[in-house]
Amino acid sequence: MAAYGQTAGSGVLKTCDLDRILEALKLLLSPGGSGSSSLQITKCDVLLATLKSNLSDLEDKFLKDPHWTKLKLLRDEIANKTEWPQNSVDVTWSFTSQTLLLLLCLKETMFRLAADFNPGKPNPRTPEAAPALSPDTLSISQQKTVQSVLQFVVTLGVCPYLMPGVGVPLRYKTEFGAVVQDLVRLDAAPSATRRLYTSCRVLLNVAQHASLGSLIFCHHFGDIAAGLCQLGFCPTKRKPQKPMEEVLNEEERALSRGALRDILDQVYQPLAVRELLILQGGPAQPCTDGKTQVGSLAPAWLRRLCGQLLSERLMRPSGVQAVVRGILEGAGAGAAGGSDAEVMAADWKKCDLIAKILASCPQQSLSPESYYKDICPQILDLFHLQDKLTARQFQRVATTTFITMSRERPQLAAKYLLQPVLAPLHRCLNTAEIPEHDMVPGTILVTEEELSTCIEDVFKVYVVGNEPLTVLVDSLLPVLGVLFSLYCFTKQRVSHIRSLCQEILLWILGKLERKKAVASLKGFAGLDKSVPSFHSLCQFRAATQGGIMITIQEAISSEEDEDEALYQKVSSEQCQVEHLGDLLFLCQECGLAGDFFIFCLQELTQVAAEDETELKTKLFSSKSLLELERHQSFLVEGQERKLLILQLMAVLCERVSEQIFTNITQVVDFVAATLQRACASLAHQAESTVESQTLSMSMGLVAVMLGGAVQLKSSDFAVLKQLLPLLEKVSNTYPDPVIQELAVDLRITIATHGAFPTKAVAVAAAQSTLNKRDSEGKIEEQQQTNYKRFTDVANSHLEQQQSNEKSNHQTGLKSNNTPLIPQEVNEPSTTTSQKSGSITIEELQEVLLSAYDPQIPTRAAALRTLSYWIEQREAKALEMQEKLLKIFLENLEHEDTFVYLSAIQGVVLLSDAYPEKILLGLLAQYDSSKDKHTPETRMKVGEVLMRIVRALGDMVSKYREPLIHTFLRGTRDPDSAHRASSLSNLGELCQRLDFLLGSMVHEITACLIAVAKTDREVQVRRAAIHVIVLLLRGLSQKATEVLRDVLKDLYHLLKHVVCLEPDDVAKVHAQLALEELDEIMRNFLFPPQKLEKKIVVLP
Repeated sequence: MAAYGQTAGSGVLKTCDLDRILEALKLLLSPGGSGSSSLQITKCDVLLATLKSNLSDLEDKFLKDPHWTKLKLLRDEIANKTEWPQNSVDVTWSFTSQTLLLLLCLKETMFRLAADFNPGKPNPRTPEAAPALSPDTLSISQQKTVQSVLQFVVTLGVCPYLMPGVGVPLRYKTEFGAVVQDLVRLDAAPSATRRLYTSCRVLLNVAQHASLGSLIFCHHFGDIAAGLCQLGFCPTKRKPQKPMEEVLNEEERALSRGALRDILDQVYQPLAVRELLILQGGPAQPCTDGKTQVGSLAPAWLRRLCGQLLSERLMRPSGVQAVVRGILEGAGAGAAGGSDAEVMAADWKKCDLIAKILASCPQQSLSPESYYKDICPQILDLFHLQDKLTARQFQRVATTTFITMSRERPQLAAKYLLQPVLAPLHRCLNTAEIPEHDMVPGTILVTEEELSTCIEDVFKVYVVGNEPLTVLVDSLLPVLGVLFSLYCFTKQRVSHIRSLCQEILLWILGKLERKKAVASLKGFAGLDKSVPSFHSLCQFRAATQGGIMITIQEAISSEEDEDEALYQKVSSEQCQVEHLGDLLFLCQECGLAGDFFIFCLQELTQVAAEDETELKTKLFSSKSLLELERHQSFLVEGQERKLLILQLMAVLCERVSEQIFTNITQVVDFVAATLQRACASLAHQAESTVESQTLSMSMGLVAVMLGGAVQLKSSDFAVLKQLLPLLEKVSNTYPDPVIQELAVDLRITIATHGAFPTKAVAVAAAQSTLNKRDSEGKIEEQQQTNYKRFTDVANSHLEQQQSNEKSNHQTGLKSNNTPLIPQEVNEPSTTTSQKSGSITIEELQEVLLSAYDPQIPTRAAALRTLSYWIEQREAKALEMQEKLLKIFLENLEHEDTFVYLSAIQGVVLLSDAYPEKILLGLLAQYDSSKDKHTPETRMKVGEVLMRIVRALGDMVSKYREPLIHTFLRGTRDPDSAHRASSLSNLGELCQRLDFLLGSMVHEITACLIAVAKTDREVQVRRAAIHVIVLLLRGLSQKATEVLRDVLKDLYHLLKHVVCLEPDDVAKVHAQLALEELDEIMRNFLFPPQKLEKKIVVLP
């Protein structure tokens, strides 16, 4: 806009004081009258009287006070150059005109002071001194005065003249604004349009000074922009409807339009975006008092204009950040996050709104493709902000925008978003063409920063966004091989992107169709060469900043290098298979690990079905060397594939758990693959013991399912029917009659949906559940004995089931869901489902017999079953307490940890039921000599005694004397290990007795002193000192009472050990005991002061 005169008389400007102008502004703002009345008319009268009074006081100052002469001359000089009428019948406009004139005086004075300012040269002796301040700088109080003046100017000179729907209505801003709205006289000259034009024009003129411009635009940009929109773009009427209504000419409208675009380019862009959104009629904005602003709907021309201006903001450089900041900061997040940043980060609705705005192509754009070409790089930049709190919000917006664009325009998103993100990974694919200038060994294809940024961006888009859109999944599919190779490389060293790679792989494998996921896993394992993978000439290398980069491999120059390269290749493939097993271990819940395991089984079946003789025949019938070479390479590849499959099977069997199968279909597929492999082995007459056992196991698995371990539905039987042809083939061709019979009965049971359960199925189910067959297949007699035993149990169960079916049939009850496996034949470790009193004598005898089984798992399971029965207070088991104790004590001498720990648990539970009988016998055994029991057994008995002490709790006081006497006698045993064990047990017992030690504390102390000073074995002396440490640490503040009579002796002993003991470890124990004692005595002598209130009831 055209500016007023930039200069005035030089003499006036030289003598005019900045403080005088601010004093005049304060005079105009001075309050007057009383605002105590609550009536609206009274408030208007008070405000009107105050404005008139302030204007009159100002004129009096100009006329009477000689100090104000210079300011009056400057004001008159500027007023003569103005083009708007300063006087009006409307007092509000007269007040606004005078205020605008003083603001122009302030701007001119500040410009002149800055022009005349000549700072001196800085003193080199005091470089730390602050530079001289410019004279046009406003103090904080002066800035507050100017802000108040600007508030009055905008409230009186801009807001009342805005059309309905343009900007926020004045009555909704403040209570003062509501009063002003009723006070302004629109029928008085000048017209409302002229007043608005004048106010906006002068404010923009004042804003030419940087300090004043920041005050104006930071607080009143929205109102000024609304006024300029109305002045420059509001449709005009040909003839004014009222005499006082004035229409601006085209030049003035053009100046308003140009001024609007200038200030939009000048101000902070997020501020411009926020204010334009408010003008457009966006969401309601909260007031300072917590109320919600409600305004009229913006007119159509204003909505179109704001949309066009917002699109222009968006299309500018860094326009995306401006739009995002404008919306987020407008919601209270602040420029750097603010107090509401966490709330904003979780506001997905606002992120969706921003994403829709960014994904929508504006009308100003030439085409959607050109828009995406300009905007997408800016969206990707949102992922890379440095400020953590702000970055969290912007990354969430970028992720949502990324997904929205991919959903609405997948082709453009793939070209301008996904391709740039995945470019570093595409660069090192085996299908990519590497330029010749990059083929030099050592050339860096992907830098450390590029690779880290790529992986982080992929994680934010795919895993955080968690939208399995087709375009996203399809774009990531080709680079999965590179991602897996990178994951394997990070598993071998410390890397911050390892977890990101793992999460990305788990996400994509879970979202892919099952066939594609299995195909990707085949590519990871090297079974499918058609799947894109990491380029053979590329390699990962550790970078200087701790990251990873991709370079071209060095050329092989010698035979040693070839051997080293071959070794690296083989070890790398082995590591990849192992890391694939780790990855599949995390994919068990979704069922992918089970499907891939079944695929490997099927591949193993194909390996078994290959005919080597046919290949050899073709080898000798070759006609040319070329064909011979091709055939030889084919054989080598085949052997590599076989070895790889075997390695995969070994890793999967080792890494994945028993819960790899998640549904009936996978179990059936597993059994089918096993049956197919067995049939293939029979066809080649290559039956082996391992495959025979595998076949028995798989068929037993089906028998267990049919026997009631799983509640089968009709749909499950439809899946099981896939096994019928294979079972028929096994029943016809397999040489073992037992397996033939089982295959026939399984076919019958599956075909009849379990309505006709057979004897063989129950036998196999019981046999599989108990798992008592010899795993190596070396002892046929044991198998036959077990088989007869299981047959007897199955016969009794079948007879019982048939009688139940008959009785149910007579009473009209259904018996289809009767389980085929008897409850008493369940595996000992799974007896938690049994109820008290449910065991029988036969079952008890069976478990007792198993407690002497040479197989360690069977023996340990039997011991744990007996322990469970004792814990459940089974009457039949407790009746045989002496026999059970004998069994447990004999198993204590077993060398396997699983067995003797199970025996220890059994003795503890038995002593809990009969403590008096069991505990004294154990004490006698612990106190026995070396000839009767081995030292290892005696120490195991000591462990049993300690567990019994813990289980007894406070009841241990009843057996205090026999326990202490036994352990004290143990300190004189010839075996040093037994002496140390006795001292350790004594220390734990004393910890639990507390005040119950009584007079025995003297005996214990005398024993400890004697052992610590005279024992020859260092381990025993250490144990004695450690008992004191445990005693003091366990008793804590109670030590002064419990050890009152012996505390001095213990202190002397500890001092003796610290000074004279040659063993350093014993000295450390003694020093720790002294520190504990020191802390105890300090707290005893100087108890901590507690501020507590006591209420005393007087008699």
